[in-house]
Amino acid sequence: MKKLQVWLPLLFALVMIVGMLIGFRMRSNIVTAGFFNTRKSTPVQEVIDLVNMKYVDKVAMDTLGDAAIQGMLAHLDPHSVYIPAVDLSDFNEDLQGNFEGIGIEFQIFDDTVNVVSVLSGGPSDKAGLVVGDKFLKVGDSAVAGNGINTDKIKKLLRGPGQSKVDITLLRNGQTHTVSVARGTIPLPAVDVAYMINKETGYIRINKFSETTHAEFAQAMQTLQKQGLQRLILDLRDNGGGILQEAIEIADDFLDGDKLIVYTVGARSPKVEYRCRRDGLFEKGKLAILTDEGTASASEVLTGACQDWDRATIIGRRTFGKGLVQEQYQLSDGSALRLTVARYYTPTGRSIQKPYNKGHDDYNEEVMERFHDGEVLHGDTSTNHRGPAYKTLGKEKRIVYGGGGITPDIFIGFDTATLAKSITALYIGGTLNRFIYTYYIQHLPTFQAFKTPADFIAKFHDDDKVWKSLTDYASRDTIDIRSISPNDKEELRHRIRALMARQIWRTEGYYEVSNAYDPVVNKALEVVDKN
Repeated sequence: MKKLQVWLPLLFALVMIVGMLIGFRMRSNIVTAGFFNTRKSTPVQEVIDLVNMKYVDKVAMDTLGDAAIQGMLAHLDPHSVYIPAVDLSDFNEDLQGNFEGIGIEFQIFDDTVNVVSVLSGGPSDKAGLVVGDKFLKVGDSAVAGNGINTDKIKKLLRGPGQSKVDITLLRNGQTHTVSVARGTIPLPAVDVAYMINKETGYIRINKFSETTHAEFAQAMQTLQKQGLQRLILDLRDNGGGILQEAIEIADDFLDGDKLIVYTVGARSPKVEYRCRRDGLFEKGKLAILTDEGTASASEVLTGACQDWDRATIIGRRTFGKGLVQEQYQLSDGSALRLTVARYYTPTGRSIQKPYNKGHDDYNEEVMERFHDGEVLHGDTSTNHRGPAYKTLGKEKRIVYGGGGITPDIFIGFDTATLAKSITALYIGGTLNRFIYTYYIQHLPTFQAFKTPADFIAKFHDDDKVWKSLTDYASRDTIDIRSISPNDKEELRHRIRALMARQIWRTEGYYEVSNAYDPVVNKALEVVDKN
């Protein structure tokens, strides 16, 4: 009896575990209902279970489940999204600010992968890859002449850090095989930071990732050492990202404990975000450049600076995304980015534009601005359907809510880029192929320029380049000989910027293109005023 008393608790435990396992297996084979169901299934789950158990044909349940989720989210706002597990890493990559790869930029011309840039000090640079290399194989996979696309190449080139990939390439007519050890490749948020003149700096931010404020702070400190007194901050085509990064930059511009933004939702209490430290640039003229691609966190930063009369906003009305998403990890590795609140500027303006007419209408709203002339002529009274507010600074200007941030100074879209023949150059990739080909053929000429400023001052081959482009485009049945003088001048400026991009990447592109940019020139005029 004593032995039985000792072993009895263990026997009970074993019986209980076996019973639980049997019950769990039985439960997975039936549609849950009745006495043993502690939580009532929704009709959606019941339908999925019945299809899984009873449907006449085999069904990919993952696909069916994804479609059910997408259908559900279609009845919510346009920014609540379901992210399948296979796509999650790509979604998060931009926000992380880096990825594991080999450190090149490539373009596919005529079914061939061409190296157009090599990251200085990166894995490919260390392995000896150079601009102009043409890939034949990546590992055991042929990548030339077989309809290869960008996504396939990225998957072949990316992989775990320190893992190696063998690349067979063509260089100067000879075949080489290079082994590259993958490494961490940064995705910079700051495209360029430089001094336009002795006292005015220019910084362009393309997104708000985990590294944005650190990059911005480093750029500001570098420019301040060069004499920065005035700043042009370019947020055009910045689709947003991590809210906290935008708040940190707003804190660099605003003093005291000023309110930057607040959020509130039906099930989310009001949360205020205020300045909490001394900023890097609380005094000095500030201009912020915006357009219809400026969205979300970019609009938070812009709206805060406008509400406090801290900056002059120049350009076009922003996108109008004022919804806060939180990301929730799901059990199968997928994720849900669910809207939980709205952004409000310090005056109480809602940044979010209406979406009550459906997702299609919402997504086409920006194109409507082109059709109704807003991007050419600016907002009219019909665009200001939201409530009016007074700014909180000394100027007490009228600003409007309910659909993006309207600039203080409007600069219309440049219609020169809409000419039919010019559009054909972009759509077919003709211009990109020409720029790359011309650059490779005249490499010594371009390598002689030391800086973008040097290139602006000393590059005088515009007529030669234009003739070459005219001949090159004619092979693709594109005739640019009869375009207007304004269109020709605009295209020549674009060619210069793209040539500079081949040498110095985004830094060169924006430093050269800014020399001809009417929005940047207007900003210079504004910040230079006493």
